[in-house]
Amino acid sequence: MTIPRRLAALLLLALALLPAPALAWSEYAHRLTARIALANLTPAARAEVLRILAKGAAVDTPTCRLETIEDASTWPDCVRSIPERFGFSSSWHYQNIDVCKPFDATANCPDGNCVTAQIPKQLAIVADRSASPAARAQALAFFVHFMGDMHMPLHIGDKHDKGGNEVRAAYGAKAPPWMNLHRIWDNELAERALTEPPAITPRSISAADRRDMATGDIASWTRESWDLARTIVYPELKNYPDSCPIKPDARGLVDAAYVAAAKEPLRLQVERAGVRMAMLLNGALAR
Repeated sequence: MTIPRRLAALLLLALALLPAPALAWSEYAHRLTARIALANLTPAARAEVLRILAKGAAVDTPTCRLETIEDASTWPDCVRSIPERFGFSSSWHYQNIDVCKPFDATANCPDGNCVTAQIPKQLAIVADRSASPAARAQALAFFVHFMGDMHMPLHIGDKHDKGGNEVRAAYGAKAPPWMNLHRIWDNELAERALTEPPAITPRSISAADRRDMATGDIASWTRESWDLARTIVYPELKNYPDSCPIKPDARGLVDAAYVAAAKEPLRLQVERAGVRMAMLLNGALAR
């Protein structure tokens, strides 16, 4: 049976009007960091990562694929839809270190239930060849995702506002409606910063930059994210008082000047996350 030409045209129009998926830190940037990491793995580490992912089905989350390193980068967000199995991991995605006080890498991490504590813990499981295939695949997904989360400033820096979730802000021409600052960094700002030319690709990072990024440790990388929240994420917000604590009724604007100030630091954080992810995996899977 053929579809009448007029009906076919209407169906095509309807499909064209469907909203396109957002390119967000929560998906696009996570997948980009994973691709950067994969491109920077040693042959031995890359082969082991692919062996681990080949057993991803053992985790038994058919609604959340775990077959590639890009799947791994978003899997921990996907399994939030299965709270009866993975609700325990909800606090592992962030740390919330107060930017109004001196930096403290150990703050707000009760019993190791925060992103910076979970990164080495999950990496140790990935490196343990005696662990079950399911345990290693799950740990790899957590590790890959959390390396991205740690480099997102509002997963680290905080003003007792749930990482910017309680800061009301508008994004340029979208003002109003009011959104929150965390959502803007996750979605609108990330999409713009990461997709404007020149696009970041796994091969666009110079060898010198990769060497520079692959230094330091989790504490120093955490401080970088915290410092970006302290110096750019909060104070650059137009019309919003940069106060400690936040003003609960204030509303800010992410304007062109804010985008200009945030764009390069955001892009750099994504590159750093991918390069450092590879560095840690190379060390853990060297043999």
